[in-house]
Amino acid sequence: MKKRLAVLLAGLMALSLTASVPVFADEAEGADLTDLIAAAQEEGELTVYGSCEEEYLSAACAKFEKTYNIKTVYQRLSTSEVYTKISEEAGNPSGDVWFGGTTDPYNEAVAADLLEPYEAANAVNLIDEQYKDPTNCWYGIYKGILGFMVNTEELDRLGLEAPATWDDLTKEEYAGLIMLSNPNTAGTAKLVINTMVQMKGHDEAMEYFKALDKNVIQYTKSGSGPSKMVGPGECTIGVGFLHDGIYQILQGYDNIGLIVPEDGTSYEVGATAIFKGCAHPNAAKLWIEYALTPDCVDIAKENGSYQFLVLSNATQPQEAEDFGLDPNNTIDYDFEDAKQNTAKYVEDFFAAVGGEDDADRFLTE
Repeated sequence: MKKRLAVLLAGLMALSLTASVPVFADEAEGADLTDLIAAAQEEGELTVYGSCEEEYLSAACAKFEKTYNIKTVYQRLSTSEVYTKISEEAGNPSGDVWFGGTTDPYNEAVAADLLEPYEAANAVNLIDEQYKDPTNCWYGIYKGILGFMVNTEELDRLGLEAPATWDDLTKEEYAGLIMLSNPNTAGTAKLVINTMVQMKGHDEAMEYFKALDKNVIQYTKSGSGPSKMVGPGECTIGVGFLHDGIYQILQGYDNIGLIVPEDGTSYEVGATAIFKGCAHPNAAKLWIEYALTPDCVDIAKENGSYQFLVLSNATQPQEAEDFGLDPNNTIDYDFEDAKQNTAKYVEDFFAAVGGEDDADRFLTE
């Protein structure tokens, strides 16, 4: 009797575990995540550092927790803040995974051996190999286009034309009208620096930033900061990702115009990665698998994020397409150069413009 009871209980436990394992409709064909899910549930916790907008970060974490019954906590930090934090923690990170934000700081973390390689089964959903790190240290989930957001009412009031090119931003008529983000805290600003270096060459790019700096009234802490200042008129021209401008327009600021620079622009790959030495490695791997499915990325547009998605089985946000943004009208961005030289280029930027310690202009809070 005792033996039969033990067999019966074992069967019931197996059924219970199977019932707790969700199956994604869009999982990689043939991928069996059952063992990984069980190991992740055994760990029971996950800590996410998120560099996308908090509304989307919160929704993605809540869905992961509900789907897998794994306690999931998050902290919203800019990409440069995450990089600084994990660098200081030196292989003993207080977080498990990184989610969202441009890949330039991710590539710095790869070069510093701070991210854990993981061969994700659901990486087959990526539309191109360029949307992953060659060593599997990060995977792309979305793509954002760099450009200008302008307050059309203010331009009309001042009798000014909207800037059409990067060089236009240095015109004297735009003095005190422009906001950009702080390269010490925002990956968006690092992308701007790398983009100008790749388009103009290093020395000319630094001369360009000297000229641009004369027109910048403030460098915001976060990359999305300038987009939030354009509609209310706190700045007339904001430099950043155009999907952040779409969000502001849909919030009711119909005085915002979106501009893709005529002389070329670049794009971010919003990514996700595992921190090397993290406390919950199986839950972290499961997060990567989850992030590479529509279950995670398709809810972005429902939570204020309108980037183009880089998964073949995801649904592109109609909002981005309605504004006529072309996700392929960009330069051939050199990710390897960015990986090796971003830190130096940022140092050179501050050497060129000065004022790194000017708290009124270079915001860090």
